[in-house]
Amino acid sequence: MKTGVFCAALLIGSAAAAQPLPAPASYPPVVAAKGVIATHELSLDMAERIARAGIEACRKMGFTTTMVVVDSGGTMKAFLRDDHTGPHTIALAQDKAYTALTLANRFATSLAFAKARGGTLGTPMPNIRGVTTVGGGVPIKYRGETIGAVASSGAVGADKDELCSQAGIDAVAADLK
Repeated sequence: MKTGVFCAALLIGSAAAAQPLPAPASYPPVVAAKGVIATHELSLDMAERIARAGIEACRKMGFTTTMVVVDSGGTMKAFLRDDHTGPHTIALAQDKAYTALTLANRFATSLAFAKARGGTLGTPMPNIRGVTTVGGGVPIKYRGETIGAVASSGAVGADKDELCSQAGIDAVAADLK
């Protein structure tokens, strides 16, 4: 008898748990009375599609590159390093993406930040770890919310790296609306 009641309760509980969560009532997210904020996150699938599209765009321009996609917390979500790309491009792409994410509310891209700061190639900011004055990083936005960033390193020129990064975002633009 106890087993039958337990199984019935388990079935009822699992049916309730299987129901989809309701969509947020509004955008931007509303802060709940208990301090809960609804946010959006970049999926692994989208991050991989962005990185792959960036690699392909760079190849069409005749460059090999490293692509790094970071999530909204600045953690690497996707990473691709094309053939014949220097090992230094790994850390630099990650720093460019982190810079674009960190400064997304003040600068359109890491190149815009680099120009505003007047930094030389790769000048680090000693007071913010991982932020660099090199172009190539672009924030990824969903309905005005920054959900990550992508960066390219290796396309011989920050402007070219930025084009590769933007091509990655453009490949998923329909999904970001």
